[in-house]
Amino acid sequence: MFYSLEGTLVMKKPGLAALSCGGVGFKCFVSDTTLRALPHPGERVRLFTHLTVRDDALDLYGFADEAEGEAFRLLIGVSGVGAQVALAILSQLPPDRLALAVAAEDAKAISAAQGVGSKTAQRVVLELKDKLGGFAMGDAADVQAAGAGAGGGAAADAVEALVAMGYSRSEAALAVGRLDPA
Repeated sequence: MFYSLEGTLVMKKPGLAALSCGGVGFKCFVSDTTLRALPHPGERVRLFTHLTVRDDALDLYGFADEAEGEAFRLLIGVSGVGAQVALAILSQLPPDRLALAVAAEDAKAISAAQGVGSKTAQRVVLELKDKLGGFAMGDAADVQAAGAGAGGGAAADAVEALVAMGYSRSEAALAVGRLDPA
């Protein structure tokens, strides 16, 4: 219903931002990523939005850019992931890093978000595997070049060795993917 709101930032605090648009104040739930991108209160701002309609509430979610809004919509489409869990994931991993974690099948990075268990993180990886590629253009190609999650080859062995040394699967896959194959 609302694509975006543009107005004066009235208030910002963890999880919330309020914009005054034409004399009407709109309260938006926001991720930590969006909160960090907001200017000081009193300055003009534009938030891309998503409206959730329930029997007892109309909840408006705001995002600093369209990519985060799209990632939010994909996340709430995952079975068992609600709006607050999606915001928690996006607070931990911006869209490009989320796409990288999904491409690398790094459920551990996703489960680092507050309130996200390992089963939910694995479900996010499974259901979004083919949907998040556009968010991490170069990095996703590096991860795919590394054979992340492919289970075979020298690149996959190198990823597993780095994971055993303590790197996250997505960090390891990104590092191996950037190596020269020659």
